[in-house]
Amino acid sequence: MRFLGVAAGVLSCGILCAAELTANSLPSDFKPPQVFKHTNLVRNINLEKGYARESVNVVVQNTDKKPQNEYYVPFPSTVFDHVGGFEVRNKQSPEQGSFPVTASRVEGDSDVHFYKVTLPEPLAPSAQITLGTSYYFLGSLSPLPKSIDQNDQQFLVYSSDAYAPSAYETETQKTKVKFPSPNVPEYTTTSKLKSGQDPEKQGTSYTYGPYTKVAPGATYPVTFRFEATKPVLASSILERDVEVSHWGGNIAFEERYWLRNEGANLSKNFDRVDWARLSYTHMPTAALKEITYPLKPGSVDPYFTDDVGNVSTSRYRPGNPGRDAHLELKPRYPVFGGWKYSFRVGWNNQLSSFLRKTGGESYALKVPFIEGPKSPEGVQYDKVVVRVVLPEGASDVRYEVVDGKGPNGLPDASQIVANISTHRTFMDTIGRTALTLTVDNLSDEARDSQLVVSYNYPFSASFRKPLTFTAGLFGIFASAWFIGSLDISIKKR
Repeated sequence: MRFLGVAAGVLSCGILCAAELTANSLPSDFKPPQVFKHTNLVRNINLEKGYARESVNVVVQNTDKKPQNEYYVPFPSTVFDHVGGFEVRNKQSPEQGSFPVTASRVEGDSDVHFYKVTLPEPLAPSAQITLGTSYYFLGSLSPLPKSIDQNDQQFLVYSSDAYAPSAYETETQKTKVKFPSPNVPEYTTTSKLKSGQDPEKQGTSYTYGPYTKVAPGATYPVTFRFEATKPVLASSILERDVEVSHWGGNIAFEERYWLRNEGANLSKNFDRVDWARLSYTHMPTAALKEITYPLKPGSVDPYFTDDVGNVSTSRYRPGNPGRDAHLELKPRYPVFGGWKYSFRVGWNNQLSSFLRKTGGESYALKVPFIEGPKSPEGVQYDKVVVRVVLPEGASDVRYEVVDGKGPNGLPDASQIVANISTHRTFMDTIGRTALTLTVDNLSDEARDSQLVVSYNYPFSASFRKPLTFTAGLFGIFASAWFIGSLDISIKKR
């Protein structure tokens, strides 16, 4: 597990709160110390979803005379704010978890910023380590042409570099690009970087390189235009609420989306007759017409509403014992490029499936950080707000994210802002404790990440709700008796 830092600061109610974390600043003349070199680097770019995903496997060698533990990864300033889920692991021991990462901005009008990776143990002189780096770029694909007919093919453009981003000299490297289809009408070829065909094509994959003796910071821009028959889905914000009820033994989930399609716009007015005909032929389309929503085993009472109200074009398929259920959603209208659709999805589950007692008055709640749609085109989120509402009387709130053997799609702790507040609902007295986590630049890659929230909840606090309810009923009856005993008849004087 890795602990996601909740900054020290105790509220009057004795709950741990978090301060906002900002990116580290570097001086304007900063240059990464040349204490490493890359003996071999393999980079993979995957464009099968509505955003670009990259993974880099690199053998790093310490060329200095002293042990070193600070490793830098550069990114152009134009894309730095769109990097999400940046994570670095020891490729030979991924089960050890990800390394601490800090987003570091260079002061002034710098063309490049850095992610600083801190190795758990300093790398000895001449020693090597194999690093596996993964990240994705949100909003990195753009349609060309910008507008198409309702039944036309959609083409997207992605710009990158034949060289992997590197602050150190690289002896040998290559870049492999994976497309969603073999239809790639335009792509950059190189003639100065190597002899022979570059890139080499094999099915839907294009390979640049290998290149040798690549200097630090070297660039060679490349651009691709490829067919993409899926919508490019993005949500300006995802709000996720997880409400815990010890008294009812229930946990309630709700997720609210402000969805948009960033694909090519329609060049003409929407033709519903033509759309109905296309639906019967099952031809691929760049419009969003349905969403598949997996739910955890035991989920019940699902609902699907939008700005108008309840949406009946949904189908819920309960899963077999121990297997996920599926909620299939159909928006009120197909969401073409440039169109938007806001909706919410909610469901309930048994609290015992997510909560366990760790001793005394301590509890640990384990839930997915986000869930959301699961589709081949993927979904990217500009901002995600996760709120865990705990019972009244919960205190000493802490949280962490379970770190598995592979990337979980979440950024480092420095990119997550935590806050503790009080949430008041019906029949509450002092209000419920709510932990709110906010993170920018997230994608559906984070669907498999697990959030663990630990807190203290005394046994006496479990009686607060029934006592409040009983007192309320008694107050109503007492008020009714008092009002009924009043003599309001009209009498003669």
